[in-house]
Amino acid sequence: MSNAYDVIIIGSGPGGYIAAIRAAQLGMKVAVVEREHLAGICSNWGCIPTKALLRSADVMHSASHAKDYGLTLEGSIKPDIKAIVARSRGIAHRMNNGVGFLFKKNKVDIIWGEAKITKPGEVVVGKVTKPIVQPQGPVPKNTLGEGTYTAKHIIVATGARPRALPGIEPDGKLIWTYFEAMKPEEMPKSLLVMGSGAIGIEFASFYRTMGVDVTVVEIMKQVMPVEDEEISALAKKQFERQGMKILLEAKVAKVEKGSNSVTATIELKDGKTQQITADRMISAVGVQANIEGIGLEAVGVKTDRGFIVIDGYGKTNVPGVYAIGDVAGPPLLAHKAEHEAVICIEKIAGLPNVHPMDKAKIPGCTYCNPQVASVGLTETKAKEQGRDIRVGRFPFVANGKAIALGEDQGLVKTIFDRKTGELLGAHMVGAEVTELIQGFVVAMNLETTEEDLMHTIFPHPTISETMKESVLDAYDRALNA
Repeated sequence: MSNAYDVIIIGSGPGGYIAAIRAAQLGMKVAVVEREHLAGICSNWGCIPTKALLRSADVMHSASHAKDYGLTLEGSIKPDIKAIVARSRGIAHRMNNGVGFLFKKNKVDIIWGEAKITKPGEVVVGKVTKPIVQPQGPVPKNTLGEGTYTAKHIIVATGARPRALPGIEPDGKLIWTYFEAMKPEEMPKSLLVMGSGAIGIEFASFYRTMGVDVTVVEIMKQVMPVEDEEISALAKKQFERQGMKILLEAKVAKVEKGSNSVTATIELKDGKTQQITADRMISAVGVQANIEGIGLEAVGVKTDRGFIVIDGYGKTNVPGVYAIGDVAGPPLLAHKAEHEAVICIEKIAGLPNVHPMDKAKIPGCTYCNPQVASVGLTETKAKEQGRDIRVGRFPFVANGKAIALGEDQGLVKTIFDRKTGELLGAHMVGAEVTELIQGFVVAMNLETTEEDLMHTIFPHPTISETMKESVLDAYDRALNA
């Protein structure tokens, strides 16, 4: 078998495997180099298995409120953490196998090992020597191994890993990253979560629903700092009603480890300090790109603040070398990586009308309880840009379907340009809003105006009706509030 390819992709996560499949569809000879497990962090340790955990939490929540729906359950409801974790890991394994199947179906070669770009157009694959955070996944059959491989185009899709703060490094026992938080051997009685981004708040929500005493420490002035302030504030109220403790504008200054607990010293915004002791602590202070040891310096690939610099098509400053996904910078989202992959490959293939990545239209979703979803500008960002805006709001408490479901705590917020009617942003908190946000994403991509949305018929009864009512409210025409 020849070691020459049209495209070699380093990494098989959401960006890498989608790039491989699209390239194969376009008739290219493709290989993917992987050193840990097919499907990357998203399917093995991130997006998918965490949603499996959160689904268990949803069922736990519903069962705990059975009386609200006229149902009586015999006996107490208790989480079986081993069974919950086993279900989550089983789903991750299924996703892993699914990517292997797709590679086989599309005739994508798998090269198992550690890749290094030695010069433009050349990748040397050796044995895995770097410490692997998690045990290596099963090596698929019929994979290639060590050797020198050539390709006209090399795509770096190596993803990212948890970031650690000096002096508060995760140890896998008392201080966890998302790896350990996803597969606890037993449920802690208390948990301290450092960071309230998507990862931190999702785990905080899962463990709180399971009955754990949870405290969240966030250095910024709001939970989920990237979200609209109003939506964030509403979510915070719901978290606190559930019993979650949240400290904002607070910093974990130091952590002292006990035999089976941690004691954190928290610096509060008024200058005072507070000590919190918990069984376990999750460090969720972001991630850093995997750019080390893959030969970027040798070939002169430009990086900035720990990420590979690319244009809107995934091109680096070195001809024939590309980067996609988390390694290429924020937003660090699987769907961003997938879309970047398609753009990159189609540009390589010379397809017409390939549009560069528009980060303003990338939706963000946080799968806590209540869920949070958004796209486009927040109200604050729109005002900072000097936009003359109209803002619409519609609460779930005025929506019949939400009331019937017992999920009447939520809000849809829309932001329009007053002069043109352009939809600038949409922000949601409440049940299943991660499924609703795509309606506004489509609208923004189609350059839909408020008039188009007002004339759109939404089915009744659905929670999606809150979307239309929010648009109507922006123009003082809401019908149900």
